[in-house]
Amino acid sequence: MIKKLHPLESIEDVEEFYARLERSSLTKSLSPERPYTYWTIELYDKANGIRGGGGLGVLAADTRRVAEQMNVPLTLITPFYPSEQHQECKLENNKLINRTRSSKVNYAEFGYNFVDTVNIRCNNQLVSLDVIEKNLGSTRILCITEPGFGELYSGDSGGDHRLYQEVALGFGGYQALKLVGLKPAIMQLNEVATFFAALARLDELASNGMDFYEAVVYTRKHTLYTNHTLVQAAEATFHYDQFEHYVFPNLKSPAVKKWLSDKFDHGRIKLSTVTIEIAELRSGVSKLHARVANYHELSGKKVKFKPITNGIDVPTWTAPEVIKYLNEQGIIDKFYLPTEDYETKIDTITANKIRSLKLTGRKALNKVLETRPDQYGNHIQIPEDALLFEFKRRFVDYKRPWLPFANPEKLKKILKEHNAHYIFAGRVHEGDTRMYDQLQKLLKLIDGDKILKERVHYLPDYDEELGRALSLGSNIAINTPIVGLEACGTSWMKDIINLGILISTHDGGVADCPSDSYFNISGNTEAEEVKMLYFRMLDAVNAWKNDFDLEYIIKTELKNFLPVISGTRMLKDYLDFLF
Repeated sequence: MIKKLHPLESIEDVEEFYARLERSSLTKSLSPERPYTYWTIELYDKANGIRGGGGLGVLAADTRRVAEQMNVPLTLITPFYPSEQHQECKLENNKLINRTRSSKVNYAEFGYNFVDTVNIRCNNQLVSLDVIEKNLGSTRILCITEPGFGELYSGDSGGDHRLYQEVALGFGGYQALKLVGLKPAIMQLNEVATFFAALARLDELASNGMDFYEAVVYTRKHTLYTNHTLVQAAEATFHYDQFEHYVFPNLKSPAVKKWLSDKFDHGRIKLSTVTIEIAELRSGVSKLHARVANYHELSGKKVKFKPITNGIDVPTWTAPEVIKYLNEQGIIDKFYLPTEDYETKIDTITANKIRSLKLTGRKALNKVLETRPDQYGNHIQIPEDALLFEFKRRFVDYKRPWLPFANPEKLKKILKEHNAHYIFAGRVHEGDTRMYDQLQKLLKLIDGDKILKERVHYLPDYDEELGRALSLGSNIAINTPIVGLEACGTSWMKDIINLGILISTHDGGVADCPSDSYFNISGNTEAEEVKMLYFRMLDAVNAWKNDFDLEYIIKTELKNFLPVISGTRMLKDYLDFLF
């Protein structure tokens, strides 16, 4: 289960956190009535009733939890989807049967309170949206919803329903803020699907008498656009006539409508174009991402992104026993940040303690696996004396989940000779026929070999509970994105904090630290990377059998990445940047 969090224990704790920020005016800039507003089309927080689709939603949940702990006034605005999808995959008669099922979700069952309704205009109709909220310490989740809203990412990315969802979040969500008496100190737009929130603010300012250009400047100075992916799968091209039906009817200011109309190129528009224009502040989610993100303003000038690497909410994703140990050893403080002398304190970690904590994590994993069928419908258990490799992330092309299977004979040899198992878990996006076919090939390969069938397990319907359990109970994590395509990733962070060995390409947030900080996969071609991957898998299994090697790699990972992975550090970086 995800651990329930509480704010810091005393006002002194809160004051100490704020004292770490660079700007003394922060507490005057943020207040319960003037909060940090965090806009996202996706939230992955099952404890609060919303099941996202991937890392964007998980990060949103972590950001809010950290803000709650640190007593930062933050309001997260997102849709509440009245239905959610679950993936069921089963291999029957050498054929993969892939089913998706929908389940209804009732917000009242998760403690949300109905506030009132707001209205938007779409496709010549007045659409009524319910506004619901849930207060959690210094933070709140503010949602818009209605029975026909559908599921997350339902329909084509450039289709009418997707545009309706984004317009509803932007215009409806901005009305919801006003409804509950909030004025945003800052608007953080997470990905371009949230653009319409800033557009709604611009329209309000311009239609209420502010000079249009002053309204543009004001909106830009109070808006942060955070780009989360170098593969713009979530971004689509929309047509002018779609905006006539779904966007323009919600604008009161002729000047804003003219401004937006001028952004179309031959009757088409990409939301990244206008999001960049409406946000003066821009951030990327790792050092590498901020450096290589290739976006341009309409003037042709390349956009500069501030690197603010993603972080995780440490207590949510880490075994309690590991947190207690790291705290007792003086490695992390009450903010889950590394102490001043954390590197020296890390040197006190022993191989016996690492193995003991991993054994506790393995038991937690096996408890979760009791409820999670594999590709055969069986509930597997990983022996306590076995090594476990895992790959857990969205099943998409650039993450290359097939890479460990490139040479089945080598994979079999490693698993059999070293008493190891391999779990891979990840959901295929609906409509991604290429990756569905790729998954089917992998499962047929496994099914046709006795050793692979015994030691390789696919777990469908991947979610945050399973992801956490795998981080706790696995020994070795595999992360194989094509270099230059992963913006950050956070799954690997959860493996490191839970004292696992990371095997990865030098991409995303992993590249924040030197390539000798972990078991790096390198090569000029994919074939060379595959060869290096198997070398690294052998390095990792041998490290788990040797006290000196195990201590060295775990200590090296922690010394390098502990300052990077903290969600508290991430929130502090955002606050320093914004205020």
